[in-house]
Amino acid sequence: MLTDQDVRELIKFTSPHPVLSVYLSTDPTLGNKDSYRLRLRNMLKKVNLPQDEEAVERYIMQEYDWSGRGVVVFSCQPQGFFRAYSLAVPVRDLVHVGDRPSVRVLADLLDSYGGYGVVLVDKQGARLFHFHLGELREQEGIVGEMVKRTKHGGASSLPGARGGVAGRTKHVDEVIERNMKEAVDFAVSFFEQNRVRRILIGGTEDNVALFRSLLPKAWQSLIVGTFPMNMTASHAEVLAKAMQVGQEFETKRENQLIKDLITAAAKNSGAVIGLENTLQAVNEDRVSTLVILEGFGQSAYRCGQCGYLTSRQQTTCPACGGEMHEIADAVDFAVSRVMRGGGDVEVVHRNSELEKAGMIGAFLRY
Repeated sequence: MLTDQDVRELIKFTSPHPVLSVYLSTDPTLGNKDSYRLRLRNMLKKVNLPQDEEAVERYIMQEYDWSGRGVVVFSCQPQGFFRAYSLAVPVRDLVHVGDRPSVRVLADLLDSYGGYGVVLVDKQGARLFHFHLGELREQEGIVGEMVKRTKHGGASSLPGARGGVAGRTKHVDEVIERNMKEAVDFAVSFFEQNRVRRILIGGTEDNVALFRSLLPKAWQSLIVGTFPMNMTASHAEVLAKAMQVGQEFETKRENQLIKDLITAAAKNSGAVIGLENTLQAVNEDRVSTLVILEGFGQSAYRCGQCGYLTSRQQTTCPACGGEMHEIADAVDFAVSRVMRGGGDVEVVHRNSELEKAGMIGAFLRY
């Protein structure tokens, strides 16, 4: 599984020799091994790095287990650098050559599919899952005291609830709340250990509401979706629902993000839009969140000494006086620089407002 630490390592790596980055879709629903190998060979025809091409092909032909829906490989053989990651989510085919790994696609995947905690909860316990880059891994769950229903007696209710529930005694309510509190404590520890950034909760409406109310507020703020699901649901059912609810949330969040970005930029209030304005903010290390339309890339100019970026044709760097060189894609450099500086990268999918506004923008630190 690709981790944040892996991405940080990739971001830090630069080389005086070319670095080959290859993203290859291996979705079994869209083809077979032979068709993917043929596509890889065709992709590598655009490259003139024999050692790296051989290393990538050798990995795909001999070592890749074809268990994922995508694979990404980075190679710089003169530096002894080679990294390969199988992904449980599909990727678009891409070949990139530069002085560092191209991590823009990984930034998109981490943003869309990274760091989810999924909880299935009932009155007795909880099942916990870590959903990361399309992979769903289940943690050992927690089971509390059995909840026994009575056939006689009046209704009871949990603290703060309206009315009562037929067939439930005060003791039963106490058992349910105690089980829920234990499940919440267990879940919080799980969230912390897995550095969860977003939370999904499944169960009946009542159970989800009670579990949510008992979570500390800091964790409540990370809940992005809830859904009905039985505690005995299969792994495949949980994965499908997590993907669906997560993607629905991501679409809504992206749309709101773009509205906020365009509004803030129009007011000159902590945001910029357009390539040149964004590159200047990157040069000044002012970017807190870089926002890019998926697939956007544009040639520009970069200083060989200090890394200054501009979309305007220049031969001499205005920052240090170094020589400027044309580069094929300024966005990849911007992504790497922002992530190295601790900023975030948001890759937005199919948004007409961002497309009209210039394809790229940024929220600023100051």
